[in-house]
Amino acid sequence: MTERIGLVVGYEDTFPPAFIAKVNETPGFRAELAKFGGTPERYQSPYRVLVDRLSHEVPYYRFHLKAAMLAGTYVVNDPFWWSADDKFFGFSLASKIGVTVPRTVMLPSKSYAPSIDPSRSLRNLEYPLDWGKIADYVKFPAILKPADGGGWKNVSRVNNMDELLRDYNDSNQLVMTLQEFIEFDEYVRCICIGKKFILPIKYDPRRRCYVEADNFLPKALEQKILDGAWALNHALGYDMNSVEFACKDGVPYAIDFTNPAPDMCVRSILPRYFHMVVDEMARFTIELAREGRKNASVHAFQKFLESPIPRPETT
Repeated sequence: MTERIGLVVGYEDTFPPAFIAKVNETPGFRAELAKFGGTPERYQSPYRVLVDRLSHEVPYYRFHLKAAMLAGTYVVNDPFWWSADDKFFGFSLASKIGVTVPRTVMLPSKSYAPSIDPSRSLRNLEYPLDWGKIADYVKFPAILKPADGGGWKNVSRVNNMDELLRDYNDSNQLVMTLQEFIEFDEYVRCICIGKKFILPIKYDPRRRCYVEADNFLPKALEQKILDGAWALNHALGYDMNSVEFACKDGVPYAIDFTNPAPDMCVRSILPRYFHMVVDEMARFTIELAREGRKNASVHAFQKFLESPIPRPETT
């Protein structure tokens, strides 16, 4: 019996063929671009594993993947958790599990949809914001960025109050976060697969590119980064992620770590690291398929479904 592993992707052109070819080297397993449409409520999935790299952009895919998961497919990453997370929650979670993060404040949107009447719908919102208190906590320079964004979109460095208010006023309906800027000595992006494989790569955020380098981290700092990435992925439940650290004076500050569809293009992560990532993704998904593993969310649903439904007492 051949176990099928499906890949859900968009415009990617280097990772999909390399991943499919690598999986298909192993007898008994077949990787392919997944196909689905017209999902019935009693869906039976033909895939043992689905690797999701696009459902954040295509809502139907996200809904389908939840049905596939209930049907017994292991989905990388769990669509229920992915639907629920946001970057600001990640910072709050990191602080709870002992991972160092910069001082961060979430800001309400500057503007709202026309259907929102501020005098009625925003009665719980403090107005005006205490900008002095916010700036005193975060300090300048700071980074203004979306609370749920990615891909460096709508991100700006602000050096004073005037720049902060200018960029905040341009953010329109986005929910933004203001975050302490770390004057880093070293910047690292870790590609993480299966919660165990963590590949720290030197990264240049100014040029937004990976840099090939050997032994670029002191051993003690590297271990702190590995420990932090491991803790974050376990807390978030991610099997596929990238985790960024800005390092200053031997302290790694987790900057960005809710990236459940991380960049895996050979032109971005460089051939040396690309082949390592492809090999590990293939190995991990084959392991999932071979073991018939289920997502953690499925176990919670199964426990509920298998338990007797409590009925209210009658009088």
